[in-house]
Amino acid sequence: MELIKRKFNITIGKINNLEVDFVCKRPGKTFYVQVSESINDPVIRKREFTSLEKIKDNYPKYIITTDQINYSHNGIIHLNILEFLKKENI
Repeated sequence: MELIKRKFNITIGKINNLEVDFVCKRPGKTFYVQVSESINDPVIRKREFTSLEKIKDNYPKYIITTDQINYSHNGIIHLNILEFLKKENI
């Protein structure tokens, strides 16, 4: 709902058998979002990062969770949900 409030058109992305939770677009801005309650478990973390790592364009890629630990890597930005909601430039 927050992304719609920020005037993004939201779709779901598919890459072969993988899914991207949200493809967010509005004129001049595109980015991808994966959402998970937590990625502390390495199996869940791998699952959430894998679909974003398969995307070969240069648009920003985010994983949003309730975790306090920053798991950002390979250019994918991991944000706590509160940090994400406070960001004005998304």
